[in-house]
Amino acid sequence: MKKEDLRIVFMGTPEFAVGTLKALVENNYQVVAVVTQPDKPVGRHQDTLQPSEVKKYALAHGIPVLQPVKMKDPDFVEELRSYKADLQVVVAFRMLPEVVWAMPRFGTFNVHASLLPQYRGAAPINWAIINGETQTGVTTFFLDHEIDTGRIILQKPLPIPDEADVEYVYDALMNLGAEICLDTVEQILSTDGQPESIPQEQIPQPATLHAAPKIFKETCEINWEQSAKQVYDFIRGLSPYPGAWTTLVTEDGKRTVLKVFKTAKTSLTTNLETGRLMVENKHLYVAVQGQLLELLELQLTGKKRMTARDFLNGFRNIGEAKLKITPGL
Repeated sequence: MKKEDLRIVFMGTPEFAVGTLKALVENNYQVVAVVTQPDKPVGRHQDTLQPSEVKKYALAHGIPVLQPVKMKDPDFVEELRSYKADLQVVVAFRMLPEVVWAMPRFGTFNVHASLLPQYRGAAPINWAIINGETQTGVTTFFLDHEIDTGRIILQKPLPIPDEADVEYVYDALMNLGAEICLDTVEQILSTDGQPESIPQEQIPQPATLHAAPKIFKETCEINWEQSAKQVYDFIRGLSPYPGAWTTLVTEDGKRTVLKVFKTAKTSLTTNLETGRLMVENKHLYVAVQGQLLELLELQLTGKKRMTARDFLNGFRNIGEAKLKITPGL
């Protein structure tokens, strides 16, 4: 089949998926339709509908958009079938039923932001950084009945620098995901839909397989009883979004939520109790298991994100304050 004859349906929702959709369009692939989540209600009264980033891109380029509430809805399935796709490409979308992923003659492949089988799930970028990984990557695989378990087509690795946060890795993997998608489509075309693929069970297995479940607000509360390195990784693994948080307890007992976006490891030791704050030469530190971790960027409820120096300008006796040590207690 010639490249220009290949009919592709693209499925995805967030900005991360736009990089891959854009690569397909700019490389003159025929994207005949886009499937994305229904518009999301936003605003104080939830009366404004916000389209996904994928929908915005598709409409700007004249691509038809489908937004099913239920993927098994007969009307949606029939409409999807009417586009006569040869191939479906999925990036950062929801789980698909077999009636959808088995529809095209060349099947459906997913671009996943990890080196499978490691970090199956909804938040692979966050969890890789939280767990202190030094490498991640992207994987393309054919969809089957179980989530993120299909036969692997291609993988591309990406080093994670020690200071990298989610934004850095997200942007790098978005670009790498676009590259691997194009390579995968080329392989599918050149093999008439039969590219080499490997069952995940045949991939060399790491000692520990980590999952990447969806992240909720309670997931993001900092546990200061972990090591300084674990706290450091946890914070950068949730920065800038959704943001790690803790409870600041002032000397008079008042409590307020404090988000922490950036810290720095130090070689400084301390006898202060875990969670106690310390100020020295306009630098703000927190005691973590006998070590001092420097707090660099913070945000109080109702305030803008700020540097620690600006934060200190608004607080007196911050050294008498402490952070709630263990989540949920």
